[in-house]
Amino acid sequence: MKQIPQRTEVPTELTWDLTTIYSDDAAFKADIQTIKQQSEQVAALKGQLAESGADLYRVTTAVLDLNRQLERLYVYASLKNDQDTSNATYQDLSGQASNLLATVAAATSWFEPEVLALSQDALQKLIDAEPRLAAYQHLFDVLGKQREHTLSVAEEKLLAGASDIFDASSKTYSVLSDADLVFPIVQDEQGNDVRLSEGLYGVLLQSTTPKVREQAFKALYSVYQQFRHTFASTLASEVKTHNFTAQVRHYGSAREAAMSGNDIPAVVYDTLVKTVNGHLDSLHKYVNLRKEILGLPELHMYDLYTPITGEPSLSYTYEEAQQEALKALAVLGPDYVANVQKMFDNRAIDVVENRGKRTGAYSGGMYDTKPYILLNWQDSLESLFTLVHEMGHSMHSHYTRTNQPYQYGDYSIFVAEIASTTNENLLTDYLLKTQTDPQVRAYVLNHYLDGFKGTVYRQTQFAEFEDYIHQQAAAGQSLTADFMSEFYGKLNQHYYGDGVVSDPQIADEWTRIPHFYYNYYVYQYATGFAAATTLAQRILSGDVAKRDAYLNYLKAGSSALPLDVMRQAGVDMAQPDYLQTAFATFDDRLAEFSKLARELKK
Repeated sequence: MKQIPQRTEVPTELTWDLTTIYSDDAAFKADIQTIKQQSEQVAALKGQLAESGADLYRVTTAVLDLNRQLERLYVYASLKNDQDTSNATYQDLSGQASNLLATVAAATSWFEPEVLALSQDALQKLIDAEPRLAAYQHLFDVLGKQREHTLSVAEEKLLAGASDIFDASSKTYSVLSDADLVFPIVQDEQGNDVRLSEGLYGVLLQSTTPKVREQAFKALYSVYQQFRHTFASTLASEVKTHNFTAQVRHYGSAREAAMSGNDIPAVVYDTLVKTVNGHLDSLHKYVNLRKEILGLPELHMYDLYTPITGEPSLSYTYEEAQQEALKALAVLGPDYVANVQKMFDNRAIDVVENRGKRTGAYSGGMYDTKPYILLNWQDSLESLFTLVHEMGHSMHSHYTRTNQPYQYGDYSIFVAEIASTTNENLLTDYLLKTQTDPQVRAYVLNHYLDGFKGTVYRQTQFAEFEDYIHQQAAAGQSLTADFMSEFYGKLNQHYYGDGVVSDPQIADEWTRIPHFYYNYYVYQYATGFAAATTLAQRILSGDVAKRDAYLNYLKAGSSALPLDVMRQAGVDMAQPDYLQTAFATFDDRLAEFSKLARELKK
């Protein structure tokens, strides 16, 4: 029976090198004490920032320096824990980092209320009196937007001290889903016994053998359904936390509170949901075509990921995928490609799945570290897309951190997914231009359509569900497992239409979606993918000015408001045009794929 390796069995070259953050755990622990001391020193600065421009600069930089040190420590603990969530040592380090996060939050909780206690005119006079504060003007302008939502110093300190408590539901969900759930033994396509995992599940759903897909689907959900009431409790508590925080900060809703952090107007969210619902007919055409080409009497939810045109025509080892990624991204210029190569060469990527490793993939790190990527590699086209996707995040981080000072050295969540999905679009274009075999080309088109389905349609579906449960909880509705499953099942049927059997298990899909704990994150996958379609077309036009406008977006960080950054890159996300462009591309590729798939079936 094939087994997932232990962490100690993974080749070193396929693991990330975290010694560039801390040489060892002892150095990490020493920094904990340093940060605790710094926290006390920063707490003592309370009441001093309004005396002069020089004092405002001194206090501001002290607070930022403390947060900078904390981020470095927190990133190290998080990455260590994610590489093996069952490792008690790194569970402890992660716990210590979380505790310190609450300590620092409490020690600095007075800073923003003190700044916002000043009138706009008084604050501007202090800034104008100290030339060094000019580099922080945008930071204070953004902070000023929070005046009516910032509480008293005492209240802010109380909330900051409770941050670790507020995170309890999310942490419980993470430990339960990543470390404690034990999945059954299933059979792969060759009839081998394999231990099911979230990573392997994604591979088995792409199997061309219906029984393999069905078995994996039912086996996975049999485990999640055992704990559906527990998952309902953790998700309901998370939603209550979001609603509570929004209420005490005088927002009209949790959604408004979450979007205000990036200064994103409600019209962006509402336009997405309205436009996607207006194009569900395209999704229905696609799933009906899938049923036709696969020749299935019924199309189930577990049939939505297998290649319509048969066995995958493309698969890549990790080494092969690196070379393909470099070729696909060459259109972004030699400097971009050189920085991608550095990621490959300097052990910035944790490649393969091991027992206890966090599922999925992400790009991490902070201002003073290199970007890191976590993968759970499978030799598939999907893993190549994942690699290119996360590399988009990492290059966004690299260009931001090397072109902006620390105070602007990060970027908002809203624009984060745009860089990653632009890379995916560039990879799709590269494959369609280089693959002439009809079978291969059909497979790539199929993959693109599935990616669009999973990113634009599926994430908007998630966004609708997330907004609904927040609204219902705010209205006093108890978020029981049955209540959420009933709504989710109906919503899923609405999105996919009558061409797909509404398998009872899918109503419980919300139990295994970690992004529902991210506080209105998911809609940004959909807006990001759609915006990336327009940006990719601009880059591929061959116009160097348009390519450079995109690279300038990567370099902008948080030096301007997200919508302004995107307008400068060439996309106005307050208007529906970019969404219409994305759906037009989907329809064009669906038409091409329909023709190819039917010809191949003859």
